[in-house]
Amino acid sequence: LERSLERGWRVTVRGTSDERMSSLDARLWTYRDESFLPHAAEGRGAAQPVWLTVGGRLDNDPDTLILIDGAEASDMELSAVETTAVLFDGHDAAAVAHARGQWRRMADIGQKSVYWAQEGGRWVKKAGN
Repeated sequence: LERSLERGWRVTVRGTSDERMSSLDARLWTYRDESFLPHAAEGRGAAQPVWLTVGGRLDNDPDTLILIDGAEASDMELSAVETTAVLFDGHDAAAVAHARGQWRRMADIGQKSVYWAQEGGRWVKKAGN
């Protein structure tokens, strides 16, 4: 999220549960003493550069959509953003299978796709189109 904001991008983070998004909201207020990450959770200001939601709206007109915990987006939403990131647990077979399906769908609608994996504490590019 910090890198997105540094680039001047607006971001929507879409999850699947209110509890998880509330936890993320709280974490973004406290994760680092010396910085502030401007954001809002659903119902508190879609004008924010980072918008946390469970709903199906892209209220803050994002450049980037981040899907977590198996969250989905419509083809129209995927086409409306420049970048979509799908974050998933690579040790969870069901999460991996779901993410692969999302990858195929994004490729089918012509969205550029890049797959990164964490290896030895670093992110390594594995595939892309």
